[in-house]
Amino acid sequence: MNRFTYERPGSPAEAARAAAARSGAKFIAGGTNLLDLMKLGIETPAHLIDVNRIGLDAIEPMPDGGLRIGALVRNADLAADARVRRDYAVLSRALLAGASGQLRNKATTAGNLLQRTRCPYFYETAMPCNKRTPGSGCAALEGLSRSNAVLGASDACIAVHPSDMAVAMRALDATVETVAPNGATRAIPIADFHRLPGEEPARETNLLSGELITAVTLPSPVRGMHVYRKVRDRASYAFATVSLAAVLVRDGDRVRAARFAFGGLAHRPWRVEAAERETARGAAAVSDTIVAGARTTTHNAFKLPLARRLVAAAMADATRG
Repeated sequence: MNRFTYERPGSPAEAARAAAARSGAKFIAGGTNLLDLMKLGIETPAHLIDVNRIGLDAIEPMPDGGLRIGALVRNADLAADARVRRDYAVLSRALLAGASGQLRNKATTAGNLLQRTRCPYFYETAMPCNKRTPGSGCAALEGLSRSNAVLGASDACIAVHPSDMAVAMRALDATVETVAPNGATRAIPIADFHRLPGEEPARETNLLSGELITAVTLPSPVRGMHVYRKVRDRASYAFATVSLAAVLVRDGDRVRAARFAFGGLAHRPWRVEAAERETARGAAAVSDTIVAGARTTTHNAFKLPLARRLVAAAMADATRG
């Protein structure tokens, strides 16, 4: 591990200013992803800013009936919160599908949104990776690409975003709140938070330099049947091959309305609102719109029929529920 300096600020604004003042600075909270990357030499921050003592660890009701989740709320606490389990069940289920109990006790809401891809070529420092070393190339394009993206990818990168939580947040239309080094705050819709790779795959979010996530807000509860399905290579402690966060509203023996957000398909949680307008026409119509424009390899083409089956299964479950 490379040498680095360390500080522990006392407030969100102080933390953001510290990040702007030091080149190569990184925020650290639970460290469940960053520390692994530092050990491997993939992340080499010159300065760590420990944000664990700046508050931001509460789940609070909002006037519109929604919830404000502090950036430092641990994944285990968020999944267990009675209000989340009752009103945002898809989020609780997604969190419980991720990692292990020990990691959920440390991992934070903000850190989960910011975790980096698990593409094997990103982790193998002897191989070219535009996300790790911009301009070096993408070994996954001609390599073993079973786990990689089939939607929204580019010639520069076919990595996928690994988060379970972010997929549920996308289905719920969450908003990410931030503070900048100059004290300015903003609210970023989750749909605009993560970026597609384009020609700059190293830029994974639309955060500005030194900008700190302070909270994630959920709108008033989304009524309907909440589903989180995760297909993976083993039953636990594995990232999604394909996952689906869905909220479905039944009308008699048909699904009248639905939201569908996918993990494992793209560089960010994948939701196509136009597909949701096809819900009344059935699962095939929904799936056709979701996977339109897909670009597959011989290794990952199976993800498309798998995504279709997840949509069909969720809609079938809703009509039986």
